[in-house]
Amino acid sequence: MTAPLPDAAPTNWVDRHAPEALRPWLKLGRFDRPTGVWLLMLPGWQGIALAAAAEQRLPDPRLLLLFLLGAALMRAAGCAYNDIVDRDFDAKVARTAGRPIPSGQISVGQAWGFVVACCLISLAILLSFPPLAIALGAGSLLLVAAYPFMKRITWWPQAWLGLTFNWGALLGFAAATGTLGWPAILLYASGIFWTLGYDTIYAVQDLEDDALAGVKSSARRLGDAAPRAVLGFYAAATFLALAAAYTAGLGPLFWPPAALFALHLSRQAQRLDLSDTGRALALFKSNALAGFILFVAACAGGWRP
Repeated sequence: MTAPLPDAAPTNWVDRHAPEALRPWLKLGRFDRPTGVWLLMLPGWQGIALAAAAEQRLPDPRLLLLFLLGAALMRAAGCAYNDIVDRDFDAKVARTAGRPIPSGQISVGQAWGFVVACCLISLAILLSFPPLAIALGAGSLLLVAAYPFMKRITWWPQAWLGLTFNWGALLGFAAATGTLGWPAILLYASGIFWTLGYDTIYAVQDLEDDALAGVKSSARRLGDAAPRAVLGFYAAATFLALAAAYTAGLGPLFWPPAALFALHLSRQAQRLDLSDTGRALALFKSNALAGFILFVAACAGGWRP
């Protein structure tokens, strides 16, 4: 029986309930750690909600469901691709050495098959969207393909992840309207800073191992200044989210949950402790709630008194 991976909950559903033969495949796609699915999905949901609220209506449930499925599949494909590229690095890091590829549970060839299968199903979903959204979806593959190499060439791979993970804000807005505009662009920019903050927190877990393996990260680059920098990233994310709502003409009900979003982010920065990796992981995971709060704020902003 395989043990839960270090950054998965000990009681995660894969290790508790999935058939033994399927567990390596589900772990390859990170289905034992669903936070990444929510963090990839929520910018898309926010984009859909922002577009709907600008027209004083609720988001289309069909679009929300398709974005959930697409995010789960593309996150799985992206994680498997990342593990293929990083398999030598992962074998040197305690938190990642037990992943299916470096531990030998799944071969590189099998992992490539997994990537292709997830991408083909995701393509079928993408083709149901308007032409601009299809083009945006195809363009995102360039960001995904480059991401695993960023930690080798820059201290800021977290910024590239922000560009990649929040592409859904543009895609969601385009899927809902067939167009783009300043609200979508500002929401995308907000998401980039949001991800830069939460992935810097995530990287705190690997400070020592990354230094030994020669892996670059914003957490290593910032050092003791990381908590202050995360607060700055989150302040920029909040300001840009408010600007997106303002340019979209959202109503007054947007502002109370938006204030809760800002408070949630500021509390994360205040509680970040570079010596406490367990807290860093918990703070990172709490961003699923933060992103959902902003989605609710956008939905509420569609109501006009």
